[in-house]
Amino acid sequence: MVPEDTQPVGYAALIAAYDLFIPPPHLLSAFRADYRVVEVPDWTVYTKRHAPEPSLAGHLTFALKYEGVDLLVLKSLFRAVGPGAIEEFVTAAPTSQYARRAWFLYEWLLGEAVDLPDALTGNYVDAIDETQQLAGRSRNSRRHRVRDNLPGTPAFCPLVFRTADIEALLKLDLKTEAAAAIGSVPGDMITRAAAFLLLNDSRASYAIEGESPPQDRIQRWGAAIGQAGGRSLSHAELLRLQELVLGDTRFVHKGYRNEGGFVGTHDRVTRAPIPDHVSARPEDLPALMDGLLAFDDQYASSMDAIVAASVLAFGFVYIHPFEDGNGRLHRYLIHHVLARAGFNPPGLVFPISSAILERIEAYRRVLESHSRRILPFVDWRATPAGNVDVQNDTSDLYRYFDATPHAEFLMSCVRQTIETDLPREVAFLRSYDRFKAGVEALVEMPDKTIDLLYHFLSQNDGRLSKRAREGEFALLTAPEVEKVESVYSEAFGGD
Repeated sequence: MVPEDTQPVGYAALIAAYDLFIPPPHLLSAFRADYRVVEVPDWTVYTKRHAPEPSLAGHLTFALKYEGVDLLVLKSLFRAVGPGAIEEFVTAAPTSQYARRAWFLYEWLLGEAVDLPDALTGNYVDAIDETQQLAGRSRNSRRHRVRDNLPGTPAFCPLVFRTADIEALLKLDLKTEAAAAIGSVPGDMITRAAAFLLLNDSRASYAIEGESPPQDRIQRWGAAIGQAGGRSLSHAELLRLQELVLGDTRFVHKGYRNEGGFVGTHDRVTRAPIPDHVSARPEDLPALMDGLLAFDDQYASSMDAIVAASVLAFGFVYIHPFEDGNGRLHRYLIHHVLARAGFNPPGLVFPISSAILERIEAYRRVLESHSRRILPFVDWRATPAGNVDVQNDTSDLYRYFDATPHAEFLMSCVRQTIETDLPREVAFLRSYDRFKAGVEALVEMPDKTIDLLYHFLSQNDGRLSKRAREGEFALLTAPEVEKVESVYSEAFGGD
C-alpha cells in the first residue's frame, strides 16, 4: 500500500508500471509533493526535490542511485522492456554511470548483448555502490566501462545492504576478538572446551530440527563439523555429507531431489500439503547448485567471512536441494566458510547451532524473511503423494534475494559465541578444575567418580542428596560430604 499523499518512485514505480510478478524489495520509495519529511513502515518517503523524471530511465536512475541493486527486480524488468529500452537509455546519456550500469546489468543478467557499440568515454564506475551494499572482488568490463564487483554469478548472487547493525559488527572485527578471547587460555583447556562445544553444537543442530538421535549419530556429525573447511565443496562432497547426516538412507532419496519439495505440514484429513516454504524445482537444481558452488569457490573468500557464510548457507537452505538433511547441511556450510577463512581460533569450532537454538524464534523469523515473501509468487499444485509440483519458473527467487537479515542474524550469533559462549565454557572448566583439585585433596577418586559427584551437586544446588549419600557416595563420611559441598561452593561461586 503506497503511503497517503505520495507517489511511488524507483523500484516501486517500475514494478507497478510493468506489472512485474515478483516480491518487492523490503524497503520501497515514494515522494511527497511538498518538503515535509515523514516516516512510514517499509517505505522511504522523499521530498519532491528527489522526484525523478516519470520514465523508465528516470525511475531506473533513481533506483540505482538511492535504492541499490535489486537483481530480482532488474531481471524481471529487463525481460519486460527488452533491449530497445536500454539502447535508448544509453544512447540518450552515453556517459551516465546509471545508464552504463543498467546496460551492464542487462547483459550480465540476461546473457544477451544489447545492440550498442562499446563505451569509449566515461570513468569506470562500480556495478554495486559499495556505500550501499557489500560487494565482491572487482573486474573491469571494458565494454561498459563498469567495474563488475557483483559478489556472485548470474546463477547465484544474493546481496547484502550496509545497515547500521552490519556496519557496527564489521567494525568490531570479530575474527580478532575471537583470537583475543582465548589468547590467555591454556592449550589443554581450549582442547577440552572445543570437544564439549563441538559435541554440543552437533546435538543442537539436531534439536533445531526437532530430532533426538542416538549419541553415536551426534558424535559422527560432530566429527564432520570438526573437519569443516578442510575439503572443497562440490556436488559429490554435498552428497557425502548428506549420507553422513542421515546415516540410514534406505527410505530417503540420495542426492538432489528428482521431484518437488516443501517445508511445512500436511492437512490431517486429506494429506494435502500446507507449505511455509516451497523449494526450488528439481529441474532448476543443477544450475542453482552450480551457482552456489561457484560463489563458494570464487567469491566467498573475498568477502567478510560471516557475510559469505550467511549468503552460502541461507541460499542453500532456500534452494533445499535434498529430500532430507538440508537444515543440518545448511548449518554445516556456516562452519565450512568460517573455518576455511581461519575465522575460528585453531582447534575450535564455533557452536553456531547452539547460538541459533538459543534464539530459535529469531532464526525462524530470518528464514521466513524470504520464504514468506516468495510463497505468493510460486504457482504450485498438490500431487497425489502429498507433495508439491511447481507450475511456473521460480529459479530467480532462489538466485537473487536480500540476505541482509541473514547476515545480521549470523553476525549476532557469532558475536554471542565469542563474547558469551566461549568465555562461559572456559570459566566452567576453570571452576571444574578447582573443584576436582579440591576433591582430590580430600579423598582419592577416579575422574569418572569425581564427574558423577559434580553432576549430583550441580543438580541439587551444591548439596549432595540423601539418595547420593546413601547410594553411590555412601563411603563418604559426614565431614567429608560437608567439605566436598564447601569445595563445590568455592569453585562455582555458589551457583
